[in-house]
Amino acid sequence: MDLWSTKVWTVVGLVALMLVSLCGNTKAEMCHSPLVSSLPASSFRSSSQLSSSHGPGFAKLNRREGAGGWSPLTSDKGQWLDLDLGRRTQITAVATQGRYGSSDWQAAFYLMFSDTGHNWKQYRQEGSIGVFPGNSNADSVVQHKLQHRVIARYVRLIPLDWNPNGRIGLRMEVYGCSYDSDTVSFNGLSSLVYMLSPLPRQTSTESIFLKFKALRNSGTILQARHQHHEHGLSLELERGKLLLLLRKGRGLTPENRHVLSLGSLLDDQHWHRVTVEHHSSHINLTVDKSTMWVQIPERFSHWDHDQISVGADQTLSSSRSSRGFHGCLENLVYNDLNLIHLAKQRDQRVTVKGNVSFSCAEPTFVAVTFLGPQSFLCLPGGTESSSSDGMSAGLQFRTWNREGLLLTFDLTHGGTAWLHLSKARLHLTLHKPGRAPLELQAGSGLNDGQWHSVDLISGRGRLTVMVDGEDGSAAQTSPSFPFSTRGQLFFGGCPAEGSSSQECTNPFRAFQGCMRLVAVDQQLVDLFKVQQRLMGNYSHLQIDMCGIIDRCSPSRCEHGGSCTQSGSTFHCNCSHTGYRGATCHSSIYEQSCEAYKHRGNTSGYYYIDVDGSGPISPQLIYCNMTEDETWTVIQHNNTELTSVRPPAGKSPYSVDLEYESDEEQLSAVIGQSERCQQEVAYHCRKSRLLNTPDGPPRSWWVGGPGGGRVQTHWGGAPPGSQQCACGLQGNCVDPKHHCNCDAHRNVWAHDSGLLTHKESLPVRSLVLGDVHGSSSESAYKVGPLLCHGDKNMWNAAFFDKERSYLHFPTLNSELSADISFLFKTTSSSGVFLENLGIRDFIRIELNSSSEVVFSLDVGNGPLEVRVDAGFPLNDDTWHHIRAERNVKEASLRVDELPAATREAPADGHIHLQLNSQLFIGGTASRQKGFRGCIRSLQLNGVTLDLEERADITPGVRAGCPGHCSSYGSLCQNHGRCVERDKGFSCDCGSSAHTGAFCHKEVSVSFKPGTSIVYNFKELTVKELNRSSGAAPSSILSDTAVRTENVSLSFRTSQSPALLLYAGSYHREYLAVLLNKQDELELRYRLGRAKEAEVLKSKVRNLADQQLHSVTVSRRADKVSLQIDQNDREEFNLTTDEFSGLRSLILGRVHDSGELDPELARVASLGFTGCLSAVLFNSISPLKVALLHPNTSPVSVTGPLLRSACSSTSGNPHTAETTHQHSDQFGSMGGGRRLLNAARTDSALIGGVIAVVIFVTLSALAITARFLYRRMDTCQNHEVKPVKAEDAPGPPENQTEYFI
Repeated sequence: MDLWSTKVWTVVGLVALMLVSLCGNTKAEMCHSPLVSSLPASSFRSSSQLSSSHGPGFAKLNRREGAGGWSPLTSDKGQWLDLDLGRRTQITAVATQGRYGSSDWQAAFYLMFSDTGHNWKQYRQEGSIGVFPGNSNADSVVQHKLQHRVIARYVRLIPLDWNPNGRIGLRMEVYGCSYDSDTVSFNGLSSLVYMLSPLPRQTSTESIFLKFKALRNSGTILQARHQHHEHGLSLELERGKLLLLLRKGRGLTPENRHVLSLGSLLDDQHWHRVTVEHHSSHINLTVDKSTMWVQIPERFSHWDHDQISVGADQTLSSSRSSRGFHGCLENLVYNDLNLIHLAKQRDQRVTVKGNVSFSCAEPTFVAVTFLGPQSFLCLPGGTESSSSDGMSAGLQFRTWNREGLLLTFDLTHGGTAWLHLSKARLHLTLHKPGRAPLELQAGSGLNDGQWHSVDLISGRGRLTVMVDGEDGSAAQTSPSFPFSTRGQLFFGGCPAEGSSSQECTNPFRAFQGCMRLVAVDQQLVDLFKVQQRLMGNYSHLQIDMCGIIDRCSPSRCEHGGSCTQSGSTFHCNCSHTGYRGATCHSSIYEQSCEAYKHRGNTSGYYYIDVDGSGPISPQLIYCNMTEDETWTVIQHNNTELTSVRPPAGKSPYSVDLEYESDEEQLSAVIGQSERCQQEVAYHCRKSRLLNTPDGPPRSWWVGGPGGGRVQTHWGGAPPGSQQCACGLQGNCVDPKHHCNCDAHRNVWAHDSGLLTHKESLPVRSLVLGDVHGSSSESAYKVGPLLCHGDKNMWNAAFFDKERSYLHFPTLNSELSADISFLFKTTSSSGVFLENLGIRDFIRIELNSSSEVVFSLDVGNGPLEVRVDAGFPLNDDTWHHIRAERNVKEASLRVDELPAATREAPADGHIHLQLNSQLFIGGTASRQKGFRGCIRSLQLNGVTLDLEERADITPGVRAGCPGHCSSYGSLCQNHGRCVERDKGFSCDCGSSAHTGAFCHKEVSVSFKPGTSIVYNFKELTVKELNRSSGAAPSSILSDTAVRTENVSLSFRTSQSPALLLYAGSYHREYLAVLLNKQDELELRYRLGRAKEAEVLKSKVRNLADQQLHSVTVSRRADKVSLQIDQNDREEFNLTTDEFSGLRSLILGRVHDSGELDPELARVASLGFTGCLSAVLFNSISPLKVALLHPNTSPVSVTGPLLRSACSSTSGNPHTAETTHQHSDQFGSMGGGRRLLNAARTDSALIGGVIAVVIFVTLSALAITARFLYRRMDTCQNHEVKPVKAEDAPGPPENQTEYFI
């Protein structure tokens, strides 16, 4: 095709697209014709009229006949105006106007529709708003376009409010167009069967469309199947809900069927629209305005139906709904084939069974709606002809409330009867003066929104209460008094006090719901007479309609929260979901390990919700908090070193790895982390790994998101290099190859390293090719996925000027939105965030130095939620704001203060409609801007990249330093907060503790022979006197120390016992010990004095095997001592200088020649017990001995065992149990775990290795013994290294193994 032809066809396509769009718009505009102006006066009906010239026939828009419109006799909320359009019509808009030349108009109104002039249905905007705003004067026209078209014959307008200085006055117009349909009705036994022959050509999309009106709450509407294949589908009503049942096979087991459910209260005798669209692997099911998209199993994705049955059960339906359909169907279309039209044309492919009518004539049930506490219906009781000792009453009701009065009346001979709901059961309570109350109970779960029948029958000395007829339950009794009434019967409630002379008391809640088929003494009550005030009395009722709605369909509860409801609201139960709030929207968990750390949490298992309020579920993950980094550890099903035992004849050998976390969570964790890594190792003997970069790889691995991609590099080498770490470093055992294993030698070698390219992580599978050689042996290891850093948490921007701001796309959250961010500022006011619509808006601002305001409008008027912190928020430290808006409420929380909430109107607007850009740090008007920092801004769990926008926006800078002012208090036990570009860390160098927050005690269990000696000769006075601010200089023999701070904790049963000894070059010392009386003593010999000064504490019984803490502080000659929480004790010394400090000793003092005889005896005993958190000024001898034994000026003699002197408290955010990762996801192919090393099958080599190891260890033992005798000190081999959780890597309970 040449270029000219291409251009021509392009233009033709664009023109065609424009014409289609124009036709669609024209069609919408064409259905907007006035429908009332041409109607005769007989088409108008009203509740009353002020005069003949104010009759309903004059209520035509812009007309002046008669008195210029309709006005009722009295202006109250019980008035109405009806229009009969002559036939069912599409209605798209309604317009109203006041009465011409008057001060009469309606300011608000309800709109009702009906097919028959009875059983009205209220029109609701957004599914809940029933009130339409009306006029503000008599002449202007107010028009409302309906959000969704209505098909009806009758229209009713009910004024709710009017001009207070006038009365109700109305002229109106209805707009729409004609409506044609094909209708059929079924009686539960009749049906239509369609033979689809020839079979329809299979396409990628199949559809079913229909409208139905049901008279009963259960029944089979439609079935489609293949006569020779055991599969099909059915549409059924089950208790007022629509079920779509897919079936494969004969049985009804879960494997053979797939059920979808949608809708509620579909048995209300109104038309409901259903669409089923099948797109290969998924189905769209629509009922009225609710649509659900469902992925279906592959076994149900094949549709080739050749028979459709409508109206009766053909054995395909579920056992719960095996009845035929009672009601009408309209415009049934299957794959563009109008089936009802075929039946009306007597098409030979259609078989009619039973009494089928091509019209829809349904019986009329007059229902009445009880709106609330002021609603009641009063009817006359028994007549003179009624039996004196009996009566009967009956009704049907439906409600969502567990409590409510159904009926009450006074008994003929004194007393009162109440028929009411309590805890969703029916109760009949009889109260007669001087007698004990009599109560009957029947039924259960009666607040399910279904119609339930109640019959109260008395006679011949028997009283019976029956619920749901013969299929329900009943209760009987024989009262000792006559049960009858001659008074009034009150249904639903009682009149307000003083409003009626009739006696009525209601100790229960009023009924809220619907009633119908009300009968007294077996006579149905004509509710139309009641409506016309010809019988009985009523208040706050809607007669001839059931107006309850299902607020849980569709459910507004998110993340699996269960929905319950009453007549006026709904409630979400968020238990066990991991979410909170009125709609279970906000997660109760943090989004990363980094976030948990900055709440002061330590290493452990935590639930991580990576997307906050998003769809990804929280999962249990190990967080390893170290002093340097916070690591997220995601395990898989085999992190141990595993030998390769390939099955015979299978090549290559492959292994798949399954991770603890779901795919979505894995991707999210990797994406939001600063860095991720995963260790891989391959141990080999005569088993090549990658071979050469130029040749095809013998082994590879698959990694990355989704199914992953093939990777041909190994740990420590870049992607695509087909090398190992040794090839990159140039130190492989064979320079010709780029991996040690590729040398193919008959000795053990290995290649290991870290994979750090995030785009290729995690490792999902390994494929090892060279494992089938006769002498080949190999083992592999893939460590857990380790990630650290949280890019979202530290994403920040600094706003330098009030007129500066960042802008983002519109906040798209019509029904629910959560906003979370941190800020710090020195300003007293400023707008954090603003997004505007035509009328709607949302805004969060700092209103004053201590108050934050969250304001919004969704169409119900402005709503504000305020939190006054009670302390300054402009203190230049980080503060956390969390705001949430949903259909039930708006809430605001600042830091950890209680959340403030404001409820939304129960039947108000719920859709937040915004159209402007989202402004951060300012407003569209560039006024009241924010000056300061905003960090970690998240909308519905998605982080906005403030730094990216700040880099290109004047007046805004990316990043915001200064975190220690907010988080420095997390550093404990003299730990020092260190600023970092993204966050902070705790420097534990001056602390006796370790860990992310210097919170872990360093404790040692001492035996009598244990001694730790720390030599000071290489330290400086500044390090010793850090608290006193002394100038640095080398320690010499004449250096004098005038201050020291000593702290330690101990637990022992030994006394006397030496806890700590500090000695100098001049026989001066400080000793901390327990004496024979279990008291603590401080012994100072300073200033080269001959005798030591003994300072005794008054605290006793310290050798009681309990943990005790000791703090000693000396300033010159002033000594302060505190033990545990006891009062501080003060002492004075005669001298104030400690000259030539030489060493610090814990435990046994081996060289006691310089000590006093008494102290020497105690020192020779050593110490038996536990010492913890020992700190001498800035020196922690236990920490140095345990963590840095080979590089520090410390010597250890005797056994030294690390232990815990005190147990740490549990963390409230960690899970109660931990996961055992070993074998958690099943066994691995043909591999075998190695518990100590990759084993060889060669006994000879094993024997040689054993001999070599034995000789080596013997030589080391002899050398160590020799050095011990020479130096009287040694490094004990029981000193344990730092725990795994203190370094990047797996958690403590994960063991590493090496060859």
